[in-house]
Amino acid sequence: MTKINIQFSRFSAFYTPLIATMAGGFLTEEGLDYEWSKAANNDAALQNLADGTVDVAQSAVGVSLIQLARGDQPAARHFAQINELDGFFLAGRHVDPNFQWAQLEGSDVLVDHGLQPMAMFKYACMKAGIDFDKLNVIDAGGGADMEKAFRAGTGDYVHLQGPAPQNMEYEGVGYPVAEVGKPIGPCAFSSLAAMPAWLATDAAKAFTRAYTKTRVWINEVPADEVARKVAEFFPETHASVLAECIAAYQGLGNWVPRVDITEASLAVAQDVFQFAGHIKGPYPYDVLCAHPPAV
Repeated sequence: MTKINIQFSRFSAFYTPLIATMAGGFLTEEGLDYEWSKAANNDAALQNLADGTVDVAQSAVGVSLIQLARGDQPAARHFAQINELDGFFLAGRHVDPNFQWAQLEGSDVLVDHGLQPMAMFKYACMKAGIDFDKLNVIDAGGGADMEKAFRAGTGDYVHLQGPAPQNMEYEGVGYPVAEVGKPIGPCAFSSLAAMPAWLATDAAKAFTRAYTKTRVWINEVPADEVARKVAEFFPETHASVLAECIAAYQGLGNWVPRVDITEASLAVAQDVFQFAGHIKGPYPYDVLCAHPPAV
C-alpha cells in the first residue's frame, strides 16, 4: 500500500471529514496507508508540505492570504474544503434559546485571538449588526486556556470550537447559544492543502476518491454513527458529547458533499480578511487554490 503523511494544524471534531477519512477505512479502500501528526501551527504545516515531510495538511486559505500580504508566494495549494462555514460557537453561562447577538454588547467575551478566528468573529459581529468595539473582549490565550478561564468564572460568553462548548453543556458549566458561521454564511474556512507536484500523483487521486466518499458518508449517516467511527481520536470526550457536536456541524452545513473550494466561498473569505485589515484586495484563485485531482 502507498503511505501518505497527513498533518493537522489544529485538531478537533470540527475536522471530522478528514479524521473520518482515516478512521472510516476510506483510505484503506483506495489502497492507501497513512500516518498522521499535529503541527505546531498553520505555518509549520505548510512548511512541512514544502519540505516534503507531509503530503496533505489541514490548513486554511487565510494562511496563504497572509503569506501573499507579506509579499511571499505560497508554495502549496488549497485543493479541497474541510469546512465551508466558520465552526466556532458562542457559549454562555445559561441556556438561552432566544439569544441575540446584541446581547454581546457590554458583555465580557473571551474571544479566540488566532488570526483567522478573530477576523471571522469581527466579520460575524458586523454581519449580525453589532459593534465589535462595544464588546469587552478578553484574550485568555488558546482554546484550552479560554475554556479553563471561563470555567473559573471569567467572562459572560466564550468563543470556542466544538466539542468544547458541547462538553461544557454536558457538565452544566456552559451552554452553546450561537454559531459564528450563521451570520457569515459559506466561506473558504478550513481546507486541505498540498504541493502542486503531489496533486499530480496517483496517490492524490486515490486520496481524493477516499475523501469524496467520506464527505458523502458523513452527510448520509446519523451523527452518533459518525461519532462511533471517530471516537478513538477523542478518548477524553463522552460519546454523547461528540455526537451532539457532529450533529451541530451537520445541521449547520459545514460538511456538504462537494469537496472543491468554490470561487464564491473564496471571495467571502477574502472579504473577511480585507474587512479585518489583513489584506488590501482579493488575490486570484489559482495562486491560492487548486481544483481537486480528477478522479
